[in-house]
Amino acid sequence: MPAFTHAIGFDDLPFEREWRGDVRVVGTIYAQTTLHGVVSGKVRRDGRNSAAELTRLVDTCLFRPHLHLILLQGVALAGFNVVDAHKLSRDTGLPVMVVARREPDMERIRAALLDKVPGGKRKWRLIEKLGPMEELRSVYVQRVGLSIKDAGVALHHLTLTGNIPEPLRAAHLIAGGIGTGHSRGRA
Repeated sequence: MPAFTHAIGFDDLPFEREWRGDVRVVGTIYAQTTLHGVVSGKVRRDGRNSAAELTRLVDTCLFRPHLHLILLQGVALAGFNVVDAHKLSRDTGLPVMVVARREPDMERIRAALLDKVPGGKRKWRLIEKLGPMEELRSVYVQRVGLSIKDAGVALHHLTLTGNIPEPLRAAHLIAGGIGTGHSRGRA
């Protein structure tokens, strides 16, 4: 069992509600709680290219040989560009863990996808395929390619401040700083 000490965490930059186009995403590479690198790319607002773009960022990253895990700050980037976590895991050969501070209102997400988002039915199926969120170490997780025990080990090794793993916390802070000129609190 890997120690899950080397991970890349992704979050998207803030964007205006009316924005239709590409949204930058930031990935931070950590060895335990030490930042080793940053990558960035773009995904389409409410699109369907997030798994492909994250795969590209992971596979071209200088630290790729050392990575044990991919972390996502929620299951979607750039609004409702839902990440196909199973495809991302399969294409990179790495487990994927979705982390949320609070348990999402899945019925509200389902309704929004089915009523307001083009391709929402397909995107909802991707979320359903991940299964329910599981409470673990004061956060909620969904996972592909790792056990609940391994997910707990990863959270233990990668969390320093609060409950959010450092790769996600840093990606959130960097994304906010780039997007608005200053970073803001909670990831």
